[in-house]
Amino acid sequence: MTMARPFRVLGVQQVAIGGPSKAALRALWVDLLGIPATGTYRSEKENVDEDILSIAGVEIDLMQPIDPEAKPKVHEPRLNHLGLWVDDLPAAVAWLTEQGLQFTPGGIRKGAAGHDVCFLHPRSAEGVLIELVQAPADVIAAAPPG
Repeated sequence: MTMARPFRVLGVQQVAIGGPSKAALRALWVDLLGIPATGTYRSEKENVDEDILSIAGVEIDLMQPIDPEAKPKVHEPRLNHLGLWVDDLPAAVAWLTEQGLQFTPGGIRKGAAGHDVCFLHPRSAEGVLIELVQAPADVIAAAPPG
């Protein structure tokens, strides 16, 4: 019997889109669609050079690999991952692990936006890379009761 879930998903935190050229992604998302860029992030370890956009409280991360041949391949698939706000990241990771789900290597760590994050492996998430993001207090306070 599965015990009660000790955390809540509060909403979408981000959508991450990869491509071989950040310039091409920016031409669409920033120049044509008009979504404002709010920051950048670069990590050799994660093989990513990223622009962070924001609209209506949701990030859209435009990711280009630093080395297209290295892993992780942030540009494959193009819709790279979905980020979800959770109210208790450590409890979520512990409970989902008990339920048999796998996480990618690296455990809980600081993400590009400065929040603690952890990734559910696509093998455990019906083929989708899902980033669980610790929601800050204001997001938790604004969430409907559940």
